[in-house]
Amino acid sequence: MIVDTQPILSPEQDAFLRERSDWMGAYLVLHAWGVIALAMAFFIAWPNPLSFVVAVVLIGGRQLGLAILMHDAAHRALFKNTRLNDTVGAFLCGWPVGASLTLYRPYHLSHHRHTQQKEDPDLVLSAPFPISKASFWRKMRRDILGITGYQRRMETFRHEMGDDPRRVQRWLELARQEKHFLFTNLLILAVTAAAGVWWAYFALWLLPLLTWYQVISRIRNIAEHAVVGDNDDRLRNTRTTLTNWGMRMVLAPYWVNYHLEHHLFVFTPCWKLPAAHRMLIGQGFGPRMELAPGYLAVLRKALAKPHDDHSPPADPRKRAALI
Repeated sequence: MIVDTQPILSPEQDAFLRERSDWMGAYLVLHAWGVIALAMAFFIAWPNPLSFVVAVVLIGGRQLGLAILMHDAAHRALFKNTRLNDTVGAFLCGWPVGASLTLYRPYHLSHHRHTQQKEDPDLVLSAPFPISKASFWRKMRRDILGITGYQRRMETFRHEMGDDPRRVQRWLELARQEKHFLFTNLLILAVTAAAGVWWAYFALWLLPLLTWYQVISRIRNIAEHAVVGDNDDRLRNTRTTLTNWGMRMVLAPYWVNYHLEHHLFVFTPCWKLPAAHRMLIGQGFGPRMELAPGYLAVLRKALAKPHDDHSPPADPRKRAALI
């Protein structure tokens, strides 16, 4: 059972953390798409292996950024206007990267209600840790080669098609389920084609989504809840990873590293999480909080198992999650 440790905020602090901004929400969404466009333009203008790697890393990082902004929208923290929050959070943030705000919101709120408990739908992501270094690097290799991204999409497609014996109906159901992803990705393809670089959609949008996005999503998931100090303590069952600007740029966009603060103050927009962190430290909670001095420190703890466990989970859904 989770121990309800909730810091006491002054009315002014509470009001500040709860206040959302349509202007800031718009800026963050435009920033994500602006970085993606500039990274594409960078490689198109100076095509070489180094600029390609830089572009893929920057674009994959902002694709994760779009998913994070959709996550803010799931908490209705991206925009003050509820209709604008849900529309932009779905259309410009979730759909292009294959995520559904409608499906994600109840799932994710259940994770918040039952963090690290047996009812937590995300427990499968943290429960296997620690793992061995060999196991981790196998996963990283599959991530960067696009194998993980491909397998996850195929698993999603099979689930969405259902088990109707009529093949046409299964394909129609898949099209219905994927219509938002298809629509937004056709728009991206159309924009790149209109600019005379149709190939950029495949090389500079789909490829980062299937590769670098998978790598940093895995590392982020590990950092947030794996090998935490106490699954029943709200200050210890979620981790904040303190890191520098460069790491945030490629690995933890839009303050996603302040995950403990997000769990304590779920109503707070992502751009105010550093302020929430300072409030907690100011109240003397620092020694009781699950903090890490960087992602390498987290990985050292998460990869502490000396040998592989070659027994896969019996549930195929769990096997897919652990890819």
